[in-house]
Amino acid sequence: MTQLDHRLTPIEPDTRSSSSRSDSWLRAQRVPQDRTQTRSLVVDLHNSASFPTLSVGILVGALREAGHQVELLSPLAHDVLALQREHQETIWDDWQRRLHLSRRRALRPLRNWARKLHAWGEGRPHQRTLLETTHALERKPDVLLLSAYLRHYPTVRMIGRLAHEAKIPLLVGGPLFNLSATANEWLGIPGLTAIIGAEVDRSLPAIIAATANGEDLLQFPGVTLANGQSSGVAPPLRALDRTPIPDYSDFPWDRYPVRIIPILAGRGCQWGRCTFCSDVITTAGRTFRSRPWQAVMREMEELSRRNHTKNFQFMDLKLNSDPDTLRGLVENIQTRIPGAQWIATVHVDCRKDNGISAAELKAAASAGLRRISFGLESGSQRLLDLMDKGCRVEANSQFIHNAHGAGLSVRCTMFRGYPSETSEDLLLTARFLEEHAPMIDRVRFNQFTVHVGTPIHAALRDAEGDEPQWNILTEDARNARLEVRSNETFGRDYHRALARVLRVVHLINQQPLRCEAAAFDGLM
Repeated sequence: MTQLDHRLTPIEPDTRSSSSRSDSWLRAQRVPQDRTQTRSLVVDLHNSASFPTLSVGILVGALREAGHQVELLSPLAHDVLALQREHQETIWDDWQRRLHLSRRRALRPLRNWARKLHAWGEGRPHQRTLLETTHALERKPDVLLLSAYLRHYPTVRMIGRLAHEAKIPLLVGGPLFNLSATANEWLGIPGLTAIIGAEVDRSLPAIIAATANGEDLLQFPGVTLANGQSSGVAPPLRALDRTPIPDYSDFPWDRYPVRIIPILAGRGCQWGRCTFCSDVITTAGRTFRSRPWQAVMREMEELSRRNHTKNFQFMDLKLNSDPDTLRGLVENIQTRIPGAQWIATVHVDCRKDNGISAAELKAAASAGLRRISFGLESGSQRLLDLMDKGCRVEANSQFIHNAHGAGLSVRCTMFRGYPSETSEDLLLTARFLEEHAPMIDRVRFNQFTVHVGTPIHAALRDAEGDEPQWNILTEDARNARLEVRSNETFGRDYHRALARVLRVVHLINQQPLRCEAAAFDGLM
C-alpha cells in the first residue's frame, strides 16, 4: 500500500501529539479481533537487491499485529533480477550518463530512443513475477495488495488481470496516489477494487476486513474506488510512535549481500520548501512529523533482535529535521545496540542548530554512522536560491570537509537542467566538485525532472506567456511528471561546462567506496 520511503505542504506545528482528530478516527475504525481473520497476499514490486522494502514491511506488520494472515511474495526470492543502485562506475556508465544528459541536437534522437528503451525495460512485467503471483492467487487469499511506484503500471495491469480472473479483490497503493489526477489515471486497471492514497499503518486491518466483507471503502479517507468515487484526501498520520513495527521476516534475507534494516525516525521534511522536491507531496511526505528518539530506539532494538543484524539504513528524507531526535540516537545507539552501524540523509541548511556541526558529525561517526548523503544540487548560489534550498555553497563545502574529517563516506545528489541554468552555473558546479572530489565518495547526477504538484510546476505553468523560456509540452498524470522543453539556445560554452562537470562526476564515482562504509555500498 502506501510507500513510506520516500522517496510539501506548509510545515505544521509539532505533530507528536496522539490526540489529533485523524488518530481518534483511526482508533475508532479498529476492527474487533474476531473479524480480522482474513488472508492477504502482498506482492512486493519494489524488489530491492539490498534490503527489504520498508513500506511493505509496515503493511505486513500492521496486518499481523491485528491477527490477519499474510503471505508475502518477494520476486527476489524467485530469482527475479532486482533493482541495483549505485556502484563503482565503468566507462560504460560514464558514456550512458553523457548521452542521457546531452543537449546537443545531433544526439537528441539517440538520447530519446535510449530513454524510451530504458523506461520500457524498467516497466515491463517480469514473467516469473506473474507466474508466482498466479500460483499464490490459486491459494485463494481474501485480498490482494500491491504497493507500487508509478513505473510499475504495466506490471500492475497484468497482475490486475490475474486478480480479476481469480475473483480476488485488488487494492493498489503508492506514494503519489494522494494526487487525485494520478489516482484517476490508474482506475482502468483490470480487477481493481480501490486505489489507496493514505498512510494506512493503523487503518489497514480495518480496510482489509471491509474489503473482504464487501463493505463500503469510502468510510476510509484517501480511497478512490474503481468507479471514480473518492472519499477525499487523507490527513497525514500523526501518532507515529504508535505505528506497528515493520515485519521483515518473509523477505529473502539470504539473497542480500549484507543484512541491512530500513527504518524511519520521522516523515516529511522540516524545510519542505525546495521547489523541485516531489518527496514532500507524497502520502508520507506531507508535513514533517517526528518520533521521539526513545520510540525509534526501541524499534531498532526489536528489529535487530528479530532479523539478526546491527546494520540500519534511515529512510528519512532528512534525519536532522529534528536535531534532538538525531542527537538522542547518536548518544544512545551504541549503549542499546553495541556495534550498530547506520547510514542517513541530511539537509545542510542554515539553521543555527541543524544537528550536523563538526563536533556532532564526529560524535555520530563514533556512534556507528558510516555514510551520509545530502542534496548538493549545484555549486551555483544563484541556482540554489532559485530552488529555495535554504543553504549556502560555503556551508555545503564546510559540511563536506567536516563529514570527511569525521571519517564518514560522503554522497551527494545533483542535477542538470534546472530552469535558467547557464554555462556559468555549470562552471561553478564543476569547480566545486573538482575542489571537493577527494572528500566525496559518490555523486548521483541526474537530469532535472518536473513533477506534478511541485512549486516549480506551478511556476512554469504561471510563466507561460507570449515568449516563455520553458514550454510545458505534456502533463503525464499517470506518472505524475511533466515533459518540458527549453526555448533557450545552449552554445559551445554550455556544452563544454557540462562536459567538465560530467568528467569530474565520473572521476569520483569510479573510485572504490571508503572502506568504513563498504557494507553500505550502493545505498541511499
